[in-house]
Amino acid sequence: MGKRARREYLKSIYKRYHEAEAAEKTKILDEFCKVCGYNRKYAIAKLNSDLVDPVDVRKTVRRRGKTYGSNLIAIVAAVWEAAGYLCSVRLKAALPLWLPWIREKFQTGAQVEKQLLSISSRQMDRRLAVKKRTVRRRLYGRTKPGTLLKHMIPIRTEHWDVDTPGFTEVDLVSHSGNSADGCFGYSINQTDILTTWVETRAFLGKSEIAVVRALDEMRHSLPFPLAGIDSDNGSEFINEHLLRYCLENKIEFTRGRPYKKDDNAHVEQKNWTHVRKIFGWLRYDNGAAIAAMNDLYKNELGWLMNLYTPSMKLQQKTRVGSKIRRVYDEPKTPLDRLIECRKSNPARITELLELRRTMNPFQLSKIVQAKVIEISRLASGLRPLASRRKARQNFQIQSARQTYGFRERRRFLTERREAKKT
Repeated sequence: MGKRARREYLKSIYKRYHEAEAAEKTKILDEFCKVCGYNRKYAIAKLNSDLVDPVDVRKTVRRRGKTYGSNLIAIVAAVWEAAGYLCSVRLKAALPLWLPWIREKFQTGAQVEKQLLSISSRQMDRRLAVKKRTVRRRLYGRTKPGTLLKHMIPIRTEHWDVDTPGFTEVDLVSHSGNSADGCFGYSINQTDILTTWVETRAFLGKSEIAVVRALDEMRHSLPFPLAGIDSDNGSEFINEHLLRYCLENKIEFTRGRPYKKDDNAHVEQKNWTHVRKIFGWLRYDNGAAIAAMNDLYKNELGWLMNLYTPSMKLQQKTRVGSKIRRVYDEPKTPLDRLIECRKSNPARITELLELRRTMNPFQLSKIVQAKVIEISRLASGLRPLASRRKARQNFQIQSARQTYGFRERRRFLTERREAKKT
């Protein structure tokens, strides 16, 4: 029996059930349960409730119209793409900063500008969800831990708690493609803890002298004196050249714990946003590509990231059951954080503010994209043949280890070495 038929049967016995005596009610109830298949208690509740037609209680579904139209979301998406795919909280903080150029580019009215300033970060997440699924990457490194002079460079064990700019974290990002053979390019990232200001340089090879030269160039480009450097345990940093450089220039030099990437969490995050997301995983192993990368780091990309892109700083972490709740501060650009510092250079800040006032971030973003395309044409690409050959050799060695004993394994490796010589 269908739902409508049971409803009709209930309506037919409802009045007779309420007018009947107790014995007759029992018979009606038994028959109702048998016909409709109801549980006895449920059937009693149905017969004792008010008989109301569902048509009478039907509610009109009122759908709320969209507050923010497709044109407004298109503007938000344009800022999101030009700013380097910011999270919604940082994007909301960037909209007021980009508003003069939004007004110039899209010819927006007062109503649209009011909506741009009032749209919430959750609403932006919902409306940009489809676009955000396309931005997913992984980060790989090519640096190995070093052991030289570790006892002379102290390990920083306490959390960063500084009130002056100049204390920075540094790290390398490799541009080796899928093969670590030969000489290829590296990008060195330097992130200030207090202001989140970032300087980046590229160079060929992982020599100690090249690292010191790049750090010295970045030290003179920073809008504040360099007071400290904190690195990982790679041999490109743990060496006499960098230690001597820091001692001569009165720079505090510390390192993180081995195999603890969280000790350098600030710069590890910038490795993705400022390098890997821009250049990907192609192989750059020629001077022309490195020179073009440095031109982009020193000019348009550095201006876009430090003057127009807000960032958030973690304030505290609390564990709630099995989850960790993170609390961040208000998103601000590195320049705005620098302005709030007590020991900042007023002349340098005035110069940077004038630079931000006169440059168009949309134009900067277009120049960055054009330069990245030109740089990608200078890349040497990947090395699939060498990769497959190496994988095949590793498979042969692994198969020999699993198939033969110790002596047979050594004989196999010896024959393989002799074959390679001939």
